Amino acid sequence: MNKFGDLIRSKREEQEMLLRHLSAELDIDTAMLSKIERGEKTAKREHIKPLAKLFKLDYNELFSLWLADQVFQLVENEEQALQALQIAEKELKNITKKSK
Repeated sequence: MNKFGDLIRSKREEQEMLLRHLSAELDIDTAMLSKIERGEKTAKREHIKPLAKLFKLDYNELFSLWLADQVFQLVENEEQALQALQIAEKELKNITKKSK
């Protein structure tokens, strides 16, 4: 799963922006950005806001994609991944109810 990287690559290509130009905007190495787009490396949290602004994306949606990729990478090879995610979902729902 690489929803975040796929979206960044898609938006960059839509704007006909070269990898080196976007990497300069983010102050990261071009090779690193290429790996982020391919899902081989993870973007830093600090890059989400500038990317959202640059590509006119909703920050919360972009952050959600980034976070989903993080979670997926953490559990993708675990046998009990789905069960663990279901437990976490219940806990998150409980926290949300309590904060209302």
